[in-house]
Amino acid sequence: MPIFQDVNGLAVKFFIQKDIAQEIQAELCETITSLGGRVEGKVPRQGYVLVQTGTAEEERLRLCWTSPDRPERHFVPYTYVEACKIAGMLLKQIFVHNGEPIKMHIHSCIANVNARAALSQRIMHSGGDPTASAQSASVILADPTTEVFQHLVKSFQGLPDKYIESYLWVKKCVEKGALLFTPLVYKNPGGRRPGEERTQFTDADEERLCDWIATKIPYKETGGRTGNRLYQQLCEMAGDPEYAWVTRHTWQSWRERYKKNSHRLDAIIATIVDQKKPAHGEKGQYGYVRRAEEKPKRVRKKRGKNVEEPNRPDEGFIVTFDSTSQDSMPIIMPAAISSQVGHLISHPGPLDASTSALPIRGSPAEEEMEDGEESEEWVVRVGDEPPPPWGKRKASEEIHEPNKRLRSSEHDPYTIPNGDQLQNQLIPSHETLLQVSLHVIDQALRDIAAEHRFTIEEVKEYYDKCGEMERTRIRFKKLRQVLTSVTDDEKEDIV
Repeated sequence: MPIFQDVNGLAVKFFIQKDIAQEIQAELCETITSLGGRVEGKVPRQGYVLVQTGTAEEERLRLCWTSPDRPERHFVPYTYVEACKIAGMLLKQIFVHNGEPIKMHIHSCIANVNARAALSQRIMHSGGDPTASAQSASVILADPTTEVFQHLVKSFQGLPDKYIESYLWVKKCVEKGALLFTPLVYKNPGGRRPGEERTQFTDADEERLCDWIATKIPYKETGGRTGNRLYQQLCEMAGDPEYAWVTRHTWQSWRERYKKNSHRLDAIIATIVDQKKPAHGEKGQYGYVRRAEEKPKRVRKKRGKNVEEPNRPDEGFIVTFDSTSQDSMPIIMPAAISSQVGHLISHPGPLDASTSALPIRGSPAEEEMEDGEESEEWVVRVGDEPPPPWGKRKASEEIHEPNKRLRSSEHDPYTIPNGDQLQNQLIPSHETLLQVSLHVIDQALRDIAAEHRFTIEEVKEYYDKCGEMERTRIRFKKLRQVLTSVTDDEKEDIV
């Protein structure tokens, strides 16, 4: 059936604007007739008035012949005929409301000129007016792939008779032959929002969660508060009547609650810990405590050709060497004591006058005694007095001193005794720790001075002010970089 005939076989009537070029009118008449339509000399009561958009005659025709009594009389561009021919159907006038063209605005985010022109033609062929401004338009057409589109939706979605549509929406409406606006869908109104838990967290939930974390990991610096196991163990407590509340959420939800609100919850946990004041490593806690960042450097003693390699110390003990001593006597101490020395290095505390005045020696045995101080172990016999306790020892008893090498055999001078012996024999005194820390600090400052080519006095002066070894190292590294970057000309200017 020809596209310009209705279901009853009657021809669709057309009226052509009189001042359109005769060549165009002749072509229109031929096309309309070939597709089953009829060109009238008068404006039809029902049918299409073909106009040339933007002309005074078009405006006159619309004013004269637009009437609510004639809702089936449509004004379309004369290109409508060719558009119907290409589409293979009579394009319906769907973009009409109460007999008036629906005002539309093509947003500037649709930047392609040809696309804008094609969209405008398609709207007019289906009865709409694409020339309206954004404020007066009922429909704003935009590119859905841009941020502007979402902004327009949020700005106008609440206004009546105001619609934001994709430029593809026009084509869909034309193909369906009906005006269908994209509905606003409210997903799960009153339900869970994106990112929210299925069961809302209450203040009581958060208090219990903070109390659990405060019990297991009271000090955040030990790490582990975002680990899965902490929250899995929490949910494993569900069988305990006191922990029945944990079933309100999954362990993943408990973990996410802390992760997303860690800054706020950490403050609550800190308050709980401050009230309970648990010690590090109390029963029930996770036993992870961060070690000191800096450790004393291990310096290997050079071996002769016939000297066997010393055995490695037992796990849990650290061997350090005093590079100022000619014999490089090893100082063997438990790792726990060594970490205290490391702490003294990283966080130097105030030393009393007698301690700070002590010279750095090769071993604790070389410490100078204060006036009037006697060592009970090395007291000598005077006159007829009984011999001191050490003089009463049997010759068969082996004496071990903290500053002497430990020997388990003649061929292995560095063999370390078992843990119990070492604990009893080789735990240095507090003064020894201070001496070792002073020596390591002094050596570290010398290393910084040598590495970055500054005097030891300059480095020591800055370290005495800030008290932080790493900060001292970074400062003189940066100073050297600045000095190195200065050009010869700049150096002359400085001089």
